[in-house]
Amino acid sequence: MTFKPVPKPPKREKGTRSTNKLERVPSSKKPPKHLDRDEFELEELAAILNEAKEDNKIRTFVIYRGEEPVTGVVTKLDPNTKLIHIVDKMRIVNKVHFLDILKVSSME
Repeated sequence: MTFKPVPKPPKREKGTRSTNKLERVPSSKKPPKHLDRDEFELEELAAILNEAKEDNKIRTFVIYRGEEPVTGVVTKLDPNTKLIHIVDKMRIVNKVHFLDILKVSSME
């Protein structure tokens, strides 16, 4: 068995575009994954979420890039993944990222 070396492909000149689809082409600017908020707003939101977990009352959460608000009870605040577990009326657990919560309001 003999080994036959494979020649390297020729280098392309600067300023020319490659027609290879496998090469990464810079895409258009994507919207941010989470909103940028200051530290005061985040501390205020954390206090509201802690209160919501202790009260076990139904709350409505407005979610960033969510079609409709989520209504339910906060059951768990996960500090490792920064996920808030919200159980709705149908006993479905909605896991929402802490930074995606825009507004929390109580159902009264």
